[in-house]
Amino acid sequence: MKNQKRIRGYGIEIGEMTCGVRNSITDVKGVEVGHITLNENDIKTGVTAILPHQDNLFKEKLIAASYVINGFGKTIGTIQINELGTIETPIILTNTLSVGVGANALVKYMLEDNDDIGKTTGTVNPIVCECNDAYLNDIRGFHVNKEHILCAIANASPEFEEGAVGAGTGMSCYGLKGGIGTASRILKLDDREYTVGILVLSNFGRGKNLIIDGIKAGQKVEEIKKARDNSDDKGSIIMILATDIPMTSRQLKRISKRAGVGLSRTGSYMGHGSGEIVISFSTANRIKHYEKNAICNFKIFNENKIDDVFTAVAEVTEEAVLNSLICADTTIGRDGHVRYSLKNYIGEILK
Repeated sequence: MKNQKRIRGYGIEIGEMTCGVRNSITDVKGVEVGHITLNENDIKTGVTAILPHQDNLFKEKLIAASYVINGFGKTIGTIQINELGTIETPIILTNTLSVGVGANALVKYMLEDNDDIGKTTGTVNPIVCECNDAYLNDIRGFHVNKEHILCAIANASPEFEEGAVGAGTGMSCYGLKGGIGTASRILKLDDREYTVGILVLSNFGRGKNLIIDGIKAGQKVEEIKKARDNSDDKGSIIMILATDIPMTSRQLKRISKRAGVGLSRTGSYMGHGSGEIVISFSTANRIKHYEKNAICNFKIFNENKIDDVFTAVAEVTEEAVLNSLICADTTIGRDGHVRYSLKNYIGEILK
């Protein structure tokens, strides 16, 4: 988006399903994304905020789930998601050592519009996810502050940049420059169109393992570089899945597991030192914080039709990872460390 050349611009079409209008998580109506990018000298970091809907999320929660593929991560907020099956705040992505400031800022943001929190009702469950950008970023400098979190939320829009922006500014993926990527698919159910969308923060994978639509791209990159990547897979990826299909928390967890299929198609084996974490939500039903009825009516998805959703999740995950790579520019970061853009190699790879 934002006039960036994405993976489809190079003639690579992942899967067979139809993309949404933007081919983005924001094709799910109401979802918006905002960034704050900190990119100066050794500072290569930032914040990305995902807003699941535009109303008061604490008062009108969404059904949600989380799933951990490999748990080398410091995400907070997933305990309550798993217990209650809802989310009640925006989702913040940033670097590993900024999770604390992200949580504090997000709580303060929620208190501004909800004077009942901590007084006449319970507290609030902030959701903050992270990847380690220390290879390129001066992560020990604690450069992300409260204002950056609030600005990322305020900047949220249906249109946003991918690649080395926001939380993705300092991230690496398959030995190249990684970051933010997104994609979406359209499904027809009962003569109505529904959307499955994803946003990823990619920071994982060994360079030689990269696969692009079946092409062993990582091996080709190593040939061009005349250098081998023998490092371990010590990165992470955060995947935020959104849909407008009515689903229970259990069903959302089931589709979250299929994000691992999309990762595998790009060459990931989910290494020991990597954190692959999925948070998913549906915008179809809202849970009122002050619901008065003891029994509530909700739409629910017929699970016998779920295979197409599984396929959509696999496709969007694969494509979003590739978009995060191809949209990211070459970055020189801390101590002169360099991560080159996939754009430098894509021509030779496609030959």
